[in-house]
Amino acid sequence: MSIGFALPADLEAHDPPEARGTARDSVRMLVSRRATGAVSHHTFGDLTGLLRPGDLIVVNTSGTLPAEIRACDGLAVHFSTPVPDGGWLVELRTVAGPATVRSDSGAAGATLRLPAGAGLTLTRRVTSRLWHARLSTAVVPYLLKYGVPIRYSYVRRAWPLAAYQTVFATRPGSAEMPSASRPFTPEAVTRLVARGVTFAPLTLDTGVSSLEGDEEPYPEPYDVPPATARLVNQVRRDGGRVIAAGTTVVRALETAARARAAADGMVAASAGWTGHVVTPASGILAVDALLTGLHEPRSSHLRMLEAFTGPDLLDRCYRAAIDGRYLWHEFGDVHLLLPS
Repeated sequence: MSIGFALPADLEAHDPPEARGTARDSVRMLVSRRATGAVSHHTFGDLTGLLRPGDLIVVNTSGTLPAEIRACDGLAVHFSTPVPDGGWLVELRTVAGPATVRSDSGAAGATLRLPAGAGLTLTRRVTSRLWHARLSTAVVPYLLKYGVPIRYSYVRRAWPLAAYQTVFATRPGSAEMPSASRPFTPEAVTRLVARGVTFAPLTLDTGVSSLEGDEEPYPEPYDVPPATARLVNQVRRDGGRVIAAGTTVVRALETAARARAAADGMVAASAGWTGHVVTPASGILAVDALLTGLHEPRSSHLRMLEAFTGPDLLDRCYRAAIDGRYLWHEFGDVHLLLPS
């Protein structure tokens, strides 16, 4: 099954497509169709012809924070997610050349020295790698002044924060870019709108996505506004398709669908923290199609994709992506999962 496939190292995207001589909206796009089992190869520019008038694309407007802070003693801190009690989930990393690697250091009650005299107090472990912590000053303004974008070892050089923003970003809130929307440009949006495709916003502030093997996602803040809920419901009533631009959008919409008493695929305006995990067992209520990146082996995101495709088609998709030399990660290619 695809959840345990081997990802060749040379299929990791090291740089943004613009640095590879490819426009943002010209990355490659694998397309799968559940009804027929067909798998085909396209570029993102083909999206306009693959969607229909009356379809709705729901996008995440959360902007990317410069969520990495270099601490003392060769440590870096990745600020992941705010929690309802005012603290944050953070990951400690060891600086290893230009990037960082996971660190097992840290102790409950310890305070790390950060730039500009700030202190980060570790209160308790939440998972094997994430800590609940409190910063001595307001987190988001501090990150905007002193932070840099989170970068993993497969990205070989630093890129400015603009490389990690999508065209839909309105407010900084995510530790890592909601990268499924990265290929959209103003021109691509214009072409889709001219085709009769509608866009609607929601927000889900995503935390660090480099989950360890089989680690479950943790609660994240989200907001499905009333206008978006009404538009989703109207499109469903009119027979259009609701397309989620990214797994974060699926998580938010499926949470909003479960805020209603009836499991009819309609959504309610809602906001808060969602711990909902989409799997084949949970099923999909509100979303018909998904635009997403290519996900790592054993990622929880693959279980969400399997809820759209079933295991056999997902397995063929990932074999086709590897055989076709598609590129992974936030600067890589994308996958469009259609119902038919």
